[in-house]
Amino acid sequence: MNPSKTKPEKTKEPFPVSILSLTVGAFAIGMTEFVIMGILPNVAEDLNVSISTAGQLITSYALGVAIGAPIMTILTHRLPQKLLLCLLMLVFILGNGIAVIAPNYGVLMGARMISALCHGTFFGVGAVIAANLVKPHKRAGAVSIMMAGLTIANIIGVPVGTFIGQHLGWRASFAAIALMGVVALIGIVAFIPRIRQDQAASLTKQFKALAQPKLLVMLLACAVGNSSLFAVFTYIAPLLEQVTGYHERSVTWILVLFGIGVTVGNIVGGKLADWKLMPAVFGIFFSLCVLLTIFTFTVHSPVGAVITIFLWGAAAFAVMPGIQVKIMNLAQEAPALASTSNHSAGNLGNAFGAFCGGLVINHMGLTALPWVGAVMVGFAFVIALAVYLSERKQHMPLSMHTSGKHM
Repeated sequence: MNPSKTKPEKTKEPFPVSILSLTVGAFAIGMTEFVIMGILPNVAEDLNVSISTAGQLITSYALGVAIGAPIMTILTHRLPQKLLLCLLMLVFILGNGIAVIAPNYGVLMGARMISALCHGTFFGVGAVIAANLVKPHKRAGAVSIMMAGLTIANIIGVPVGTFIGQHLGWRASFAAIALMGVVALIGIVAFIPRIRQDQAASLTKQFKALAQPKLLVMLLACAVGNSSLFAVFTYIAPLLEQVTGYHERSVTWILVLFGIGVTVGNIVGGKLADWKLMPAVFGIFFSLCVLLTIFTFTVHSPVGAVITIFLWGAAAFAVMPGIQVKIMNLAQEAPALASTSNHSAGNLGNAFGAFCGGLVINHMGLTALPWVGAVMVGFAFVIALAVYLSERKQHMPLSMHTSGKHM
């Protein structure tokens, strides 16, 4: 009777509340990345620059994350993880504080770059902490809970930030984000435990761990997958207005629905990755390829477009926890650097995808975006499948050898 009593207690394990403070930090960072899209006309008008010039505030942020994240991780790799998170949030609050009082475009650009420096390193270190706070079989789920902050920012943060910016001025949007940063900092100080860290590996060892061909291939899959997402999503408003026929006001609500899909997909993706990691990753890439192909046709139907966008949003973010955990598993010597590099690769994909989408519109028109996105994510599927098959090949001789022994 005793063993049967103890068994359920082991399986029942409370989810660490501390991960929610990482979720709040992720929410604030997600808000600062995406809210600029909603208040771009206000910023352009107030600072006397064109919309396309103001748009560089988005591109520069993505590049700031891509370039700054690995550099920040290398410079801070010996710091205790909790202290590092606190310092990152302080820099984040500073960047958004400068944005509030920025007298001109140049200062605002600088403030955005300061905020961008925190982005990748926060998610990289945060993912390592979240994974260490739970049992190994729940790692992807824990990472997805932290990443949910980024997805919830799309549903709640961006519409609220845009509303504040349109009614109280764009500076008020950045003030609200800085306030969220303060809340996240308090949560980190209060709830994140001091995790005992092993001695940090030397930078040479860390780079060696990062330079594994399999890991680099997974980073490529992440970049290509993100390129597909941003090639289409950057131009979703003109697609819905000019092709599907929706009014400008309706687009906001469709984007909220996309955000809900993103959040649901992120949580489900974490569960799937905890169940079967690589099959989940390439399976989701395949479903994305199918959904974007379908979107080529449903973009002309108001109902079909909305359903496809919701499912596409869910699949687009469902793949992320699995890739994050896979990359951390491959780089045991440098999980934080590998995890951060994943965000760098993703943001390079964001910038490349938006650029590619622009070229597609100029040469083939808006309606070509979905199928071009499908082709791009098809490459990501092939890459992930190749990694999975190569791993199976490595394990196959070993299992055949052991089964031969038993015979």
